[in-house]
Amino acid sequence: MKLLLIEDEPELAQALVHYLRNGDVVCERAASFGEAREKLESFHYDIVLLDIMLPDGSGLDLLELIKEKAPDTGVLVISARDALDDRITGLERGADDYLTKPFQFPELSARIKALYRRRKRQGMQTLHWQEITITPDTHEVKVHGRPVELTLKEYKLLVFFIENAGRVLTKQSIAEHLWGDHVDFLDSFDFVYQHIKNLRKKLAAAGAGDYIKTIYGLGYKLTDQ
Repeated sequence: MKLLLIEDEPELAQALVHYLRNGDVVCERAASFGEAREKLESFHYDIVLLDIMLPDGSGLDLLELIKEKAPDTGVLVISARDALDDRITGLERGADDYLTKPFQFPELSARIKALYRRRKRQGMQTLHWQEITITPDTHEVKVHGRPVELTLKEYKLLVFFIENAGRVLTKQSIAEHLWGDHVDFLDSFDFVYQHIKNLRKKLAAAGAGDYIKTIYGLGYKLTDQ
């Protein structure tokens, strides 16, 4: 899961990024309207955590940008403004949920997971592709009902392919999904090929079909064709 936290309070933002980042979650932060706009126009995120009150603009304007550029991105507004009108305005403009500050981090995490399930998995607790089954809550991967041991990067890669089945994924988009902001420090995306090669090998050894196809000059696609 790739998150963007748009929050101008340094201490809260740092604490949230530290809390939300874990094995299969990439959490990036934008501290201003301008920085957030730049990230939203350059990268794709599964969920955006949006503060309405920013020092150089309104989060509601960013909400409109998200709905226009990336309508499949989930938006959870986090704001100190608890007025009913603010909640209604945020939800009417396309926000999926609204959480008032101060809040407990576990509640935020639970809402993020619920929103992600609704957006990406249509509420399902498991992911399925042909004979492959994934249980995201436990990171368990099975082929024909038998467990398959994957590294964390291989697991994230497989989930990314299944959630985007049928779409061509470029090496850059895969690298950004796996490494987030750190992708800017990489010399090349050659490592993407190696991770895909290892994933294919492990799935094939477990009896799965070769569904990850190379689209020459473009990237890779998960397909049963």
